[in-house]
Amino acid sequence: MKSIVDKKEIRLAMLGKVEGNGHPYSWSAMFNGYDPDAMAASPYSHPMIAEYLDKQPKDTLQIPNAKVTHVWSADRKYAEDIAKCSLIPNIVDKAEDVIGKVDAVIVPTDKGFEHVERCRPFVEAGIPVFVDKPLVDNAADLAVFSKWVKEGRPIMSSSCMRYAKELAPYRTSTYDLGELRFVNITTPLAWEKYGIHALEGMYPILGPGFISARNTGTIDRNVVHLKHEKGVDVMVVASQEMTYHAMGLMTLIGTKEFAQVNFKDTFYAFQTQLKAFIQYLREGERPFPFSETEELMKLVIAGIISREEGGREVLLSEIK
Repeated sequence: MKSIVDKKEIRLAMLGKVEGNGHPYSWSAMFNGYDPDAMAASPYSHPMIAEYLDKQPKDTLQIPNAKVTHVWSADRKYAEDIAKCSLIPNIVDKAEDVIGKVDAVIVPTDKGFEHVERCRPFVEAGIPVFVDKPLVDNAADLAVFSKWVKEGRPIMSSSCMRYAKELAPYRTSTYDLGELRFVNITTPLAWEKYGIHALEGMYPILGPGFISARNTGTIDRNVVHLKHEKGVDVMVVASQEMTYHAMGLMTLIGTKEFAQVNFKDTFYAFQTQLKAFIQYLREGERPFPFSETEELMKLVIAGIISREEGGREVLLSEIK
């Protein structure tokens, strides 16, 4: 396929900052480098970011031939702080001001219900977009993104858990485990924002073919039973009472053996995710089909509907 962006150095815009999400800081640093003192002192970045960035070898910290050249936030104080920490030369007053000045945009916010309107100006301008997880949290917005992708718009979204190196052996093969029959995976915080981390962690192992979701938990303690056409039951727990230590704890049980995996290397997963977007821009070929993102979003949506309807089993086929 033809490249989407045919330039030696790709110019990126980092657009948006929401409370509790430090991705604009860490993701920008993976392209630009960063000021360690400013990052450590930032009142808006997450302490974990400075910690894991400081551990990285300086010669492998940055993704080559791409730079975040522009940043925007609805509250300018965030944009100014991100620019200072992650060495971004330009702050814009409106997100749309980057049109004509960058080759692609990154929307690093995790509120799915906002993403259609955050992305619309750039999609309509023909600018490639990477969207943080989850892409959406409702069927109407999923229909909009699906329409855009069918029109050939270059849009990509994923959780970093798709690229977790700890899960890589099981994405390659689960042969030694026999036929998978049960998978359990956890994530901290809200289903609406963080459920996709657990879902996309296990999804490349099982592949497409999910049938339904049943959420018998509460808005703070989601317990979601998924059924897969391969005869696998998947239990996903997303709890506000669990912190980041609960991210990506996974058990795989087959007819012969079992395996337990503990996600640890956040930096690797994030950087590999961003590298995949840059490769998509350069080569024009998606790292995975958008149909997988559609199915994952239907799982997120089904989990919300089920919880709101008293734990009813919701078929993915219901979500049009």
